[in-house]
Amino acid sequence: VTQATVEEEEAVAQDKAAETKAIADDAQRDLDEALPALDEAVACLKALKKSDLDEVKNLGKPPSGVKLTMEAVCIMFSVKPEKINDPDNPGKKINDYFGVSKKTVLKDSNKLLTDLKDYDRDNIPQNIIEKIKPYIEMEEFRPEIIKKASTACTAMCMWCRAMYTYHQVVLVVEPKKKLLAEAQASLEITMGKLKEAQASLQAVKDKIAGLEADLKLNNDKKQKLANDVEECGARLIRAEKLIGGLGGERSRWTESCAALEISYNNLVGDCLVSAGAIAYSGPFTPDFRKDLNDKWRENLLTLNLPHSSDCDIQKTLAKPVEIRAWMLAGLPSDNHSIQNGIIQSKARRYPLFIDPQGQANKFIKNMGNDLTMSENGIDVIKLTDKNFLRTLENGVRFGRWVLLENIGEALDASLEPLLLQQKFKQGGTEMIKVGDSTIPWNDSFRFFMTTKMPNPHYPPEVCVKVSLLNFAITFSGLEDQLLGVVVEEEMPEMAEKKNALMIANARMKKELQDIEDLILFKLSNATGNILDDHELIDTLANSKKTAQEITTKVKEAETTEKEIDISREGYRSVAYRGSLLYFCINELNIIDPMYQYSLQWFTSLFVQSIRNAEASDKLEERLDILNNHFTYYLYQNICRSLFEAHKLLFSFLLTIKIMQGNDLVDPTEWRFLISGKVPTKVELDNPDPNWLDGRMWGEILQLSTVSAFEGLAADVVAETDKWKEIFDSLEPEKMPLVGKWENKLNDLQKMCVLRTIRIDKL
Repeated sequence: VTQATVEEEEAVAQDKAAETKAIADDAQRDLDEALPALDEAVACLKALKKSDLDEVKNLGKPPSGVKLTMEAVCIMFSVKPEKINDPDNPGKKINDYFGVSKKTVLKDSNKLLTDLKDYDRDNIPQNIIEKIKPYIEMEEFRPEIIKKASTACTAMCMWCRAMYTYHQVVLVVEPKKKLLAEAQASLEITMGKLKEAQASLQAVKDKIAGLEADLKLNNDKKQKLANDVEECGARLIRAEKLIGGLGGERSRWTESCAALEISYNNLVGDCLVSAGAIAYSGPFTPDFRKDLNDKWRENLLTLNLPHSSDCDIQKTLAKPVEIRAWMLAGLPSDNHSIQNGIIQSKARRYPLFIDPQGQANKFIKNMGNDLTMSENGIDVIKLTDKNFLRTLENGVRFGRWVLLENIGEALDASLEPLLLQQKFKQGGTEMIKVGDSTIPWNDSFRFFMTTKMPNPHYPPEVCVKVSLLNFAITFSGLEDQLLGVVVEEEMPEMAEKKNALMIANARMKKELQDIEDLILFKLSNATGNILDDHELIDTLANSKKTAQEITTKVKEAETTEKEIDISREGYRSVAYRGSLLYFCINELNIIDPMYQYSLQWFTSLFVQSIRNAEASDKLEERLDILNNHFTYYLYQNICRSLFEAHKLLFSFLLTIKIMQGNDLVDPTEWRFLISGKVPTKVELDNPDPNWLDGRMWGEILQLSTVSAFEGLAADVVAETDKWKEIFDSLEPEKMPLVGKWENKLNDLQKMCVLRTIRIDKL
């Protein structure tokens, strides 16, 4: 019923609206007749410029068209004319509009333009229309005629005519407007009734909509409950995946958290020791570094600073994956070299390597050529190079590594700003001065220096600018290198497999580290309910699966690597002998600085000896052959470079070194032989000061405290005459010792006795 009533009211309203629209359209048609002329006049006014009006204003004797136009404009603006003498009829007065217009209408050109545009055309007084009508009817007052006199007056002429035409149309339209107003009033009454009916209809519709909204709300609740059930089931599945993916990590991560908490508590002391190692221990040998580390730990205990019981730079700062990558690049595997690697990577100052064997040089070059470590490569220069500064500048600019080789005990002064890293801001860019050039700084740049001098002396002003590192080879480091060489020669397939496994293990362990980092990153950055993050759950599941596969492969590879290491260890004695011999010949420069032998030459000799040695299928026999052949082969080659006077000494040193390696030499006896000193001595009176001087008798008393020589001093006292015969002999080294000592002592021990009596024969 409400709907039908509304429809009837709408029909009536539509009829009224149509009638009203017809009246409005009729009035609009009449207006449209005047509007084109009005629009044209407005357009001309818009084109009218201030300069055009000023031109009219400045006319001394205006043309008739100008005067006629200004009269019409003055009438439209109700400006009264002035009475002036009529030049044609003396004694009579005429109306002058032009003079008045210059003082009023044309006085402000901008205001005139605004007044013309804003003229109230809907309310023009009837007296103005009556005054302007004669001008409209004049033939001379037409735009095309006025245009001959003035462009500005043409626009004002068109405007006057348009205003008159518009007014005439409005007179016709006004009754129609009244009729339209009555129709609109009637329409409003009808629309009011329609609105009331529509309001009633809307109330009914709102009630229906409310019922429908309640229905939808209940349906939505039903659907939400169904979705919750479905989502809960999906969350349970994802929770199982999450638990399955991370369940295996619980015990390991729990242990890691506990270890990290302990490390965190000990951070101050551990970092202090590591900082001291980086700052001070670089130039020193492994033994001295260990002593420094022990003293620092003692001081930490004294000061009650928390620290790990075995803290050192390696345990605090070492990253296994990074160290494995360094080893693949040629870093020796001994602790001393690993510490050097850590220091060069962590120190703020650029490293200067004391590198007599060239190991650091090779290591840095290999790292620089690996794009995963140096993305822009490496340049190698020397101070003697003509353009070494240009290469250094390009390295700083483009982020390349630069290795400066073979430096002496003094550094070029042009390197000082670079060594001190004297960077400064210029135009928002970090700059540094290299030589005479100012270069933009690239954070990828790294600078390394090496010297082949075995024991250089750098003044303090150099030491404070660089991180000085002793990269001289260690015994264990050389032994591992020579083991790799001998295995590569004896079992090339196994050596190749070992290298492949090392590379694979390094890669897989890095992947494991990356996967763990990814898991922890996603867990720490997860937002909202973690069980709703499908990507995170899938990533964890896939990462766990990949990690398990890699872990299995790593275990298999490590097992295989251990088996290979067991096979490699069979050749350890050959590598051990080689290392002994190298350090023996490396000490010959103490005898004469000319005796210098490079590690590369020694390694080449080692390889030649392995290839030239007699073959054997029995491992033990082959090891003896290799050791004996290389010892003699090295002896022959070294003797070619020695003075004749030093060959016997070299033979003795070589023998002693081999015996020491086989634990056949008592350290106390060897110390006595070369220095004549032992920690303690017995107390007995000199039996015959006439031939036994104070030095001789003192050394006999000291030697008697060594276990093998116990009772020697007492025997010398008891049989002084027989010992004097040895002292008086021209060849005492060939005479047998007195009593039991001839058979009791070995040759080295007999030399110790000979030292006490006839030191001139050693």
